Amino acid sequence: MNITNLLYTIDYLAIFYFLIVNSTYIFLNIVAFFTIRKNWFLNEITDYKKTFQSEFYKPISIIVPAFNEEETIVENVKSLLALSYPEFEVVVVNDGSSDKTVDKLKKNFNLTPSSRSFERNLDTEDINNVYDSLDYPNLVVVDKDNGGKADALNAGINISQYPLICNIDADSIIEGQALLRIVEPFSQDWRVVAAGGTVRIANECTIRGGYIEQVRLSKKPLVRMQVVEYLRAFLFGRVGWASINSLLIISGAFGVFRKSHVTNAGGYSKDTVGEDMELVLKLNRLLKKSEREYRVVFLPDPVCWTQVPEDIDTLSNQRRRWQRGLGESLIMNKELFFNPRYGLLGLLAYPFFLFIEFLGPIFELLGYVVFAITLFITFFLGFPGREIILLFFITAVLMGILLSTTSIVFEEMTFRKYSSLKEKLILFLFGFLENFGYRQRHTFWRVKGIFDFLRKRKEWGQMKRTSFSSYEKGDIDGNIDSRR
Repeated sequence: MNITNLLYTIDYLAIFYFLIVNSTYIFLNIVAFFTIRKNWFLNEITDYKKTFQSEFYKPISIIVPAFNEEETIVENVKSLLALSYPEFEVVVVNDGSSDKTVDKLKKNFNLTPSSRSFERNLDTEDINNVYDSLDYPNLVVVDKDNGGKADALNAGINISQYPLICNIDADSIIEGQALLRIVEPFSQDWRVVAAGGTVRIANECTIRGGYIEQVRLSKKPLVRMQVVEYLRAFLFGRVGWASINSLLIISGAFGVFRKSHVTNAGGYSKDTVGEDMELVLKLNRLLKKSEREYRVVFLPDPVCWTQVPEDIDTLSNQRRRWQRGLGESLIMNKELFFNPRYGLLGLLAYPFFLFIEFLGPIFELLGYVVFAITLFITFFLGFPGREIILLFFITAVLMGILLSTTSIVFEEMTFRKYSSLKEKLILFLFGFLENFGYRQRHTFWRVKGIFDFLRKRKEWGQMKRTSFSSYEKGDIDGNIDSRR
């Protein structure tokens, strides 16, 4: 095989890859759209407050792991304490912060040493102090030695006292009735063991007193790219997977679980930075193996608002970490791989995430490089290759634009979070532009994440946090949070 034939072979493999990826997500988006429309109709006729005034509601513990979160922790806790729900507690776990996270909690919530007793069902680093709030009887603060996010979540589970647990990141804010809506499936269907909610981007939204007062589209191009990406992959993609009972990911920013199942599964794993995905994979694997009837659901309407990176370095660190966590989670649950015992989970979802989501960026990046060479030898050296160039453009670019545009159209037909015509047009523009530079760079970050996985890198990387109150002032300069 000469070098030209090798290039063409790689081109065709890349074309096949893009065709599979974009076709799958277009299909999932269409499935998700009809699911969302159905849920939207049910939400319109459901009186959630009346439902949870009955004896069938389930009390819930909201666990907030916090490491150097002094910029956002107070607003986050206030928003949680203001949630509409009949009976809940907020358990904030300070995971050995080196900043003023604990001091701010003490100052703002009038903390006092607690007499609460608890069982150590999950192994964690030492807990130094547990505090109650004199002003908020349903607030508990745990101060422990640093052990990582998974360790902090496990400590919160040990301390919690209710049958359902909700995990939320300390840089996130839940909408007022989101908790009522995400818990509703647990009250209606005994089979539900876990539920995920939609995560949306809070950057430059108007936030006052822990509430999203006005949804606004960020002025920063990098954030706008992520808004389109979240709509495409995190909202419609996950709704689509859940619709065929094959959901493998519930975001660590907003998920609800039955506590007993999480404890029986050993809690969150400390051997991966993708502890949220690994837990869902593990629950699926163990429950399928036990032949227990169960459901893992994803609800598009309960919304959690979170900050996303506003600079290239931070975003690169985040996406490398996500890719590494994906690989770690998949290898820890490799028993699922093409195992008919696990149904669609083992035969479809797991292979898709392994070959397309995890290993796919290698083929994608190689495809971009070889495509650039093919362009050169076709138009400058006169080699045949126009058919390949056309197919690559259709599958990699046009289908990518169609996927992003479809996601934005579905958003407009359902939730309409962005109200102004200008913002909607901007989203369509960035749905087009992301395919020319952003997607290629994102692929490069994911490939670096694969090499991080192979090197068994353990660092969390640096993330930047911005005080939610700064959005009220128009100040968007961030502070560095060096994660463990």
